Amino acid sequence: MKKVLIIADLFHASPRIPGLAKYLPEFGWQPIILTTPIGEKSDSRFGPPDDFRKNNRVIETYGYHSRKDVELRPKKRLKKYGYIRTLLRNVVPFSVRKFLYRRYSEIVHYPDAEKGWKPFAVKAGDELLQNEDIDAMISSSSPVTTHIVAHEFKDKYNVPWVADFRDLWTQNHNYPYSKLRKVFEKRLELKTLSTADALVTLSSPAAEKLRMLHKEKRVYTITNGFDPDIMSDGKVNLTSIFTITYTGQIYSGKQDPSKILIALKNLISPGAIDPNHVEVRFYGPENGLLQKEIEKYGLSNIVKQYGTISRKTSFEKQRESQLLLLLNWEDPREKGVYTGKIFEYLAAQRPILVTGGFGNDVVKELLDETNSGVYCSTVEEIKNALTDFYMEYKLKGRVKCKGNVENINKYSYREIARKFTGILDNLAERG
Repeated sequence: MKKVLIIADLFHASPRIPGLAKYLPEFGWQPIILTTPIGEKSDSRFGPPDDFRKNNRVIETYGYHSRKDVELRPKKRLKKYGYIRTLLRNVVPFSVRKFLYRRYSEIVHYPDAEKGWKPFAVKAGDELLQNEDIDAMISSSSPVTTHIVAHEFKDKYNVPWVADFRDLWTQNHNYPYSKLRKVFEKRLELKTLSTADALVTLSSPAAEKLRMLHKEKRVYTITNGFDPDIMSDGKVNLTSIFTITYTGQIYSGKQDPSKILIALKNLISPGAIDPNHVEVRFYGPENGLLQKEIEKYGLSNIVKQYGTISRKTSFEKQRESQLLLLLNWEDPREKGVYTGKIFEYLAAQRPILVTGGFGNDVVKELLDETNSGVYCSTVEEIKNALTDFYMEYKLKGRVKCKGNVENINKYSYREIARKFTGILDNLAERG
């Protein structure tokens, strides 16, 4: 079996890289994952599954501690930092803190906050590459330090290299730094990827951006996906009331939950929906702005935040729901960006209600291809969709999932591994 070295920070790269690693062996490739330390009970902190080490060969670079490791520090030290943060929040206005932190990050975190991982990763990778035959490499960002590490290995060992972009580098629409830094960083991107044999990203619009900058490179589109082992068979007990469930973080300023709240309010007030028969459930980090919106529209009795839950529990809540809610991106520059959540929703085999956005984006294309739900950009469209779903629920006691299983399965990690394998096999043959 051929060996592929996957360079990734698993706390950023999950679940894509764990999903890919799980199914690559079915196609003749044995993954070896080079990553920062993933700690214990990683699954509860949105990292890889807790049994990932047991089922995979993982090289963790002990000795390096990133920002995510703050939770592993002694309690006394955490308490000290808590006092400092509280003091700063009370004394320095938020706008000033935000400005200062961005300027600090622009200089200190170049090219990213994980740059200190490079010497640890290079040392561990050198030991591997000097002692074993590695047939190919995949580096996955963010952080982009993974590509810088892979570039060094490519120069030393001339191993075929695929650079995977879950987020674009300098072409990212959310690029947070100044134009001056972008000039220097674009040069670094071009230099780093000059030796890559192939580039991969998540959507066709993102792939076009990569082609424009890296004109001589082969660029492939491979979306995110879901583990087929968690795909629902549809034989679940749905909630007795009309539940609408959202799982995951809400990005304030980028997603707008108020649209569905307004639509609900406008349906409940005239009696089109009975408030005793409906509940909207948000599972994820508590969101203060969302809570204000809930209270503003008088929906505290039916719209509730339940806090963060484990990935396993999240899957259970998705499967038992009458509807799954996806808050689409409200920035037209994000029309080529999926959320990882939508692929989990596909696996749950429950109807998806997408709210917000501008239409004609990759999310709508995915819904249309899989027939997995309804896309609603405006409050009026949301009202109409909710009315139809609620009437079906009242008549039949449940909302039926009408997804095209064959097309949904195209987005399983098994199929994604198959696509990566095609690239890897081609590069290995070319030598």
